[in-house]
Amino acid sequence: MTVTLEVRGMKLHGHHGVLEEERRDGQPFCLDLTVELPELPRADRIEDAVDYREVAACARSVFEGTRFQLLETLAAAIADALLERFPASSASVRITKPDVSLTADGKPRISVERSRRQSGR
Repeated sequence: MTVTLEVRGMKLHGHHGVLEEERRDGQPFCLDLTVELPELPRADRIEDAVDYREVAACARSVFEGTRFQLLETLAAAIADALLERFPASSASVRITKPDVSLTADGKPRISVERSRRQSGR
């Protein structure tokens, strides 16, 4: 049996993208994280669980620590870091750029999602 831990709607400002102005000025991003964990101990102690604040901090560290051109690469780097840091069998990262200029009606958003599985778990 597993436990699914989700962190939804992390709003971060970053300097990722292909365009020079995206990398120079930055823009808002929204991150959604899903981590599949082994069943946690029955004790009601944070010390025995994976703290969602640490999951969010791990993702933020990767997001803020390196500039990426592609959302796909950024999402994969965050998923890899989550699998390294936590006893997870899989991690999924969705990154959304809410303010995208396209030749389309409305206010389009772009999202990329990457999932990784831990080998051997």
